[in-house]
Amino acid sequence: MSRSRFWGKMGTQFLPFADAASADLPLPRLLRLSLFQVSVGMAFVLLNFTLNRVMIVELNVPASLVAAMVAIPLLFAPARALIGHKSDNHVSVLGWKRVPYIWFGTMMQFGGLALMPFAMLLMTGKGENGGPAIGVAGACLAFLFVGAGMATAQTAGLALATDLAPEDKRPRVVGLLYVMFLVGMFVSSLVLGRLLADFEATKLVQVIQGTAVLTVLVNTIALWKQEARVEGGTRRDPDANFSADWAGFTAPPRTRRLLVALGLGAAGFAMQDILLEPYGGHVLGLTVGQTTALSALWSAGMIVGFAYAARALDRAADPHKLAGAGVLIGIAAFAVVVLSAPLHSALLLCVGAGGIGLGGGLFAVGTMIAAMRLALPGKSGLALGAWGSVQASAAGVAILLSGSLRDGFGALAMSGRLGAGFVDAASGYSFVWHIEIALLFATLIALGPLARRTPGLAHRARLGLADAAS
Repeated sequence: MSRSRFWGKMGTQFLPFADAASADLPLPRLLRLSLFQVSVGMAFVLLNFTLNRVMIVELNVPASLVAAMVAIPLLFAPARALIGHKSDNHVSVLGWKRVPYIWFGTMMQFGGLALMPFAMLLMTGKGENGGPAIGVAGACLAFLFVGAGMATAQTAGLALATDLAPEDKRPRVVGLLYVMFLVGMFVSSLVLGRLLADFEATKLVQVIQGTAVLTVLVNTIALWKQEARVEGGTRRDPDANFSADWAGFTAPPRTRRLLVALGLGAAGFAMQDILLEPYGGHVLGLTVGQTTALSALWSAGMIVGFAYAARALDRAADPHKLAGAGVLIGIAAFAVVVLSAPLHSALLLCVGAGGIGLGGGLFAVGTMIAAMRLALPGKSGLALGAWGSVQASAAGVAILLSGSLRDGFGALAMSGRLGAGFVDAASGYSFVWHIEIALLFATLIALGPLARRTPGLAHRARLGLADAAS
């Protein structure tokens, strides 16, 4: 073996997405395009991990109200499939289909993040020119803008990447973009935790608005000279019909069962999103920086889960069984989190956070590959949109309920109505952890028949992200 072939093989081995590049989409251009996923991951961590801890612990905002605000962006998720369909058929005199959606999504993210810190401070009742009610309204509007921007930019960005990549490279490109999202989450978790280690209101404003500016900068770099303009402008496909395409995809019972399992599992993994960091602060006395590190562990677990899933699927593993393994890991991880309170162990909480991320990563990749395998010919984008819509919608509802459940059960427990043994700050949180375990058991029940009926599809086991490890 020549030296050049040796290093080429080593590069592919240690950079498994290097072969996602092509002559029309070289690796530097592909990595630059993937930066929009980094900005989405950064906003996701800020909303779902860092700010919920700050609002609940430092600003003393009720967890039910925080849950409602954090759920607002995720409840915009059902529109993802429609956004992708609209961008496919966008009419533009400038000749762009995807760029307008990504840019307006970026502007919505910027506007929401610019408004957010001031609205949060008004919620505390300390503002001179507004009260808590104005702060709540402003915060809800800010979260809505950020959520709509994330959904729009991410959906159109994935569609643009699919347009630019050759057909045989598209699964690897999707895999690379998904990993970049997780990398963005992991890095931003560490940076935001360090920046907010010593909490101050002024620093909160600086961090959030700095994130807004960075989002515009990163997405502008990602978009620069990516989509070629169509001379004479784009035209609408007269045969395009979103309702018909959606009905055709969801008609088979197998598809509906997969979507039900996806919804249950997404809810089971997501209820902890706004509670894990406050749990570390309230129950174990961890600082903002220490609890933000929990989201870094969660993100690292997701990345490990994705890497393992890619390798397993490359070896013809059943994606339904892989998703089921992720659910089992999630159940064990939540049990570890429950035990961290009576043992007062921050180490167990860290292990549990990493395990939740690992299980969630396996479940996400397994169900996404299963959805891609069920796609109608030429409709893989719709399948990915359906996966994203169900996953994020179920997560949004779960997050919305988690805060209310924690507040309600916690109030009952602390009042002594449930008995002296439940008078503990961890009781409200533990109630939610047990609900998540129950939802994950229900997910296993839904996934079971799918795993038993897949032998005929074994020849397609390498579809999608499985090829990312080749």
